[in-house]
Amino acid sequence: MRSLVLASGAVLAGALVFTAVAMSAPPARPAAPRPQAAPFAETLQARLKRLPGDHRGWARLGLQYVDQARVTGDPSYYVKAEGALATAARLSPDDDAVLTGRAALAAGRHAFSDAVRLAERATAANPYGAAAYGVLADARTQLGDLPGARRAVDRMMSLRPGVASFARASYAAELRGDQKGAREFLQYALDDAYTPADVAYVRYYLGELALHSGDLREAGDQYGRALAADPAYTPAMAGQARVAALGGRLTEALTLYDRVVQRLPLPQYLIEQGETAAKAGRPADWTLLRAQRGLLESAGVRDDLTWAEFEADHGDPRQAVRHARAEYARNPNLVAADALAWALFKAGDAKAALPYAVKATSTGWRNPLLRYHRARVEQALGGGRANTADTDADTAGDTGARPGFDPSLPALARFS
Repeated sequence: MRSLVLASGAVLAGALVFTAVAMSAPPARPAAPRPQAAPFAETLQARLKRLPGDHRGWARLGLQYVDQARVTGDPSYYVKAEGALATAARLSPDDDAVLTGRAALAAGRHAFSDAVRLAERATAANPYGAAAYGVLADARTQLGDLPGARRAVDRMMSLRPGVASFARASYAAELRGDQKGAREFLQYALDDAYTPADVAYVRYYLGELALHSGDLREAGDQYGRALAADPAYTPAMAGQARVAALGGRLTEALTLYDRVVQRLPLPQYLIEQGETAAKAGRPADWTLLRAQRGLLESAGVRDDLTWAEFEADHGDPRQAVRHARAEYARNPNLVAADALAWALFKAGDAKAALPYAVKATSTGWRNPLLRYHRARVEQALGGGRANTADTDADTAGDTGARPGFDPSLPALARFS
């Protein structure tokens, strides 16, 4: 989905750095990672050698490791985060900063029910801690509780309006199908952004909104502005690769994807690269993707969603159904519903797929991939069912002609 899963984190009360992240799941747009995260961690380590009883220092160190897992694509940082946060919890188990750090780690590992439980404990301990409400909003979104997520976002905005809270509000609006509201909140975030990394982060999501609405020119412009603000911001380069691929410039796209995966070999980008290679008539090489899968699993990250989508599009539909059912059972959100619908459809059971396809498109979210999947399911069932789809959900025959969407490149339409 959106791993999940980016420039300066918001420094909140008690000097707690908020970096709630998810490697592969679609995030509720946390603030982007600070480039100096690794040196900052080294500074904290030196401090903690002198002051080993500083529970908030251990919590901040754990959050920095969670952030580094996302920034570098190296899930071994989750193991380091677990150690730091375990120490913090031994020292002060009920401190809100410690609980928020543990919630962020749980979210990074896709244990969203645990993230909600820990974030709620954090907000009970400190009702004014904006960071905890950010984690809570992200986790509730992943669990399919959009009203609960919106309440958490509203509370976060009331406590600390800024890039992190406005970006979450934008995502909540987008999930409701409110494109205008989503852009307005991102404009608020852009107005508030003052570091190059925050500007790049917001410009990138403005590009994503444009891409998903079919405006390749605007998307490309926003991704370019993101890179102009922060040339190290890899998601914006991935955005440029998507625009090139969807615009038919496949050689250019593959050159960009080579640079992207050298910097940040996340499963999302590796799948996009493989699909683009196949579109260009080259063999798709999934070797690195499978290696990343093993690394993520060894670090405690359970990501059935990515593998459900991958197997449905490029592997064994039966395995896709197994992964999709497991994901939906844990996290019954819109994207998980779509993954299960598409897996069932690809496995030959359109009738079973239909209720999940309907749920995936039930909020008005104008995601072209979800609407395409529903149209395909309804067409397979016949009886004019395709006419019941969202009015903008084109049929399978002409959906691929829509700007910004190509059914042969499904990963490029997934929220990154």
